[in-house]
Amino acid sequence: MTHEKPELNVPEYDVIVVGGGMVGSMLCAALASDTDNNHSLGPNRQDEPLRVCVLEHQLPAAFEPGSEPAYDLRVSALSIASEQMLKRVGAWEGIKTRRACEYKRLSVWDGERDGRTDFNCADINADHLGHIVENRVIQLALMDVLSELTNVTVVTPARLSRFRQLNHGVEVVLDSGNTVSARLLVGADGANSVVRQQAGIAMEKKLYPQHALVANVQTALSQQDITWQRFVPTGAQAFLPLCGQQGSIVWYHSKEEIEQLKSLDEDAFLQALQQSFPEELGPVEAIHARGAFPIAKAHAKDYVANRVALVGDAAHTVHPLAGQGVNIGLLDAAALAQVIHEAVAKGRDPGTHAVLRRYQRWRYGDNQLMITALDSLYEAFKPRPMLVQQLRSASLNLVDQMAPIKHQLMRHAMGVSGDLPDIAR
Repeated sequence: MTHEKPELNVPEYDVIVVGGGMVGSMLCAALASDTDNNHSLGPNRQDEPLRVCVLEHQLPAAFEPGSEPAYDLRVSALSIASEQMLKRVGAWEGIKTRRACEYKRLSVWDGERDGRTDFNCADINADHLGHIVENRVIQLALMDVLSELTNVTVVTPARLSRFRQLNHGVEVVLDSGNTVSARLLVGADGANSVVRQQAGIAMEKKLYPQHALVANVQTALSQQDITWQRFVPTGAQAFLPLCGQQGSIVWYHSKEEIEQLKSLDEDAFLQALQQSFPEELGPVEAIHARGAFPIAKAHAKDYVANRVALVGDAAHTVHPLAGQGVNIGLLDAAALAQVIHEAVAKGRDPGTHAVLRRYQRWRYGDNQLMITALDSLYEAFKPRPMLVQQLRSASLNLVDQMAPIKHQLMRHAMGVSGDLPDIAR
């Protein structure tokens, strides 16, 4: 005798998203707003928008437009593609009216040799390369959009306790004991994704021996429009411009050294910073905040299972050297939303594995390529024999002199090349 899984009655929602952070909120906005001609499930609901629910355990603290709170430590370098997606779902204005710092140039150089590559948006007739934005600002602007959409339900505080994959949907039990159901469950719940773990999807992970220290600093230099990264034997050193005479510095080093730096008082830390960082940083007048975190790369074996999909850090994490983690996560969200819209427009159930496989085929290879490229960059700038250092530096100089290659690299970093979702174009 065989026992079939019980069938679910008509689900309350079409999609439940676990995690209302930047990627999860982007997915909800792309699914529920009118970026495309939205369709819904079933022959009797052709003109109704998708019913979307997002489960978020904690919303970020408010940030009213025009106010000037201290900068958060967690910031992201948003690409042009990410900016375009945020515009299409209606969140960009909420970001700009809060706080965002435009940058026009990017510089990468070898601290051991003389190799250097400089990128400038003017070289490809672009206005800018991207924006540095606090993660909280991005999330709040997206939540503003969701609050205006009548077909989106935000449940907070809420955590997923467990779920069951059934014939025609998925049943989700919250930590409160309440139950909700949908045709599709999406894990946007970060690197330690409960959705991924309960779906039984394996994850390959590599911990790097380095940690990263992040600090917000007050600089003597006037506002810079450049992000830069210098590679030294102990790890990379990076600068991200913020509004006014402020910036975010990232200092990669061994776990032990980062812990020591984090424990220094402000005067001692300022001295260590000035002694170790290049002159491009300029004099640092004050430290506003600092924190540290470990670094890892990871990739899920699959992005989808029956009635389950993963996006963002739930599916992959990358070395933060190039600041691409958030950008590729937002592309995941946009791609999955497009796959779902196209499926329901044809009357198909988007929770089925046959539909979700298209999302995996679309995003898996591109993300693996990015993970491998960033890992290779990390490996290339580890302490190496003199000959390798010379070749490494020569390669940076060669790229700087070869305009077509440099311009293509710039377009790729801006997210304006490749197989992009419609709302990223």
